[in-house]
Amino acid sequence: MSRKLPPLNALRAFEAAGRHESFTRAAEELGVSHSAISRHVRGLEHRLGAQLFRDLPRGVQLTADGKAYLARIMPALDVISEATEELEAAPAGQITVSSETLFAQRFLIPRLPEFYKACPEIEVRLDASQSLADIERYEADIAVRFLISGGVDAPSDLLTDALLYPYAAPTLIPRGEIAPEDLLQFRLLKDRGRNVWQQWFEAAGLGGEAITEPRWRMRSTLAIEAVIHGHGVYLGSAECVDMECRMGRLIRCSDVGIRSGAYHLVYGSRGVRRRALRQFRNWLLEETKPFRGSGAPG
Repeated sequence: MSRKLPPLNALRAFEAAGRHESFTRAAEELGVSHSAISRHVRGLEHRLGAQLFRDLPRGVQLTADGKAYLARIMPALDVISEATEELEAAPAGQITVSSETLFAQRFLIPRLPEFYKACPEIEVRLDASQSLADIERYEADIAVRFLISGGVDAPSDLLTDALLYPYAAPTLIPRGEIAPEDLLQFRLLKDRGRNVWQQWFEAAGLGGEAITEPRWRMRSTLAIEAVIHGHGVYLGSAECVDMECRMGRLIRCSDVGIRSGAYHLVYGSRGVRRRALRQFRNWLLEETKPFRGSGAPG
């Protein structure tokens, strides 16, 4: 059967320009010039006999025909991309994962060896920084983001929404669980950016007068290390101390927990088309499953 198909390069140029509604960003994505994108799009419009974009003072905007055409061709291009990737002899390649430092250090890094066992052909480049990468500008393929409230204005999955509980070294509190008021005798550690201890004591029924200011302020990554060495009690989420609890280095001091925020896995407008990204996504969703629905092992 003879198919009436436009040139593939024209379709790729239109698809990228349509997703971004920007010829400039489409050119950056495909590694070509702005004029090349414009030429491909105008040629496609001429072939179709339809206007796909309208010009704006600053950029372009899809027309109704453009939106409808984009919605039809995107799945087809995805199928072509997936079929090609499945047949390629080359390894699935490298993926770049952006994550804030705490989640990277305490959750991802200890578990990555298991991912490599399951997917040895995939190399994960972990960009762990408080300065979060921009997925839309190709600084990362996929990202872990923590939000205090609300959702993500991008394609994403909920990873964890576990509550915050107090944790300490077993050498500090040998019996494990302790009455909330007795925690006041210990040094209370907190992240430099948030004061959650007062919220926790209120949830425990002691009222806001129980505590004014924690005695140590530091980044969560340092606070966890300090608590492991017996320097006080840390209020943290289960996913970020899970390995320490399994190893017996930390114990939960109370069953009183408070809601703080949630981690999300964010893809950006490109989604997870590459097989390697889908494999990483599926693995991470399985690993974080115990910590969703306010779950908190330990």
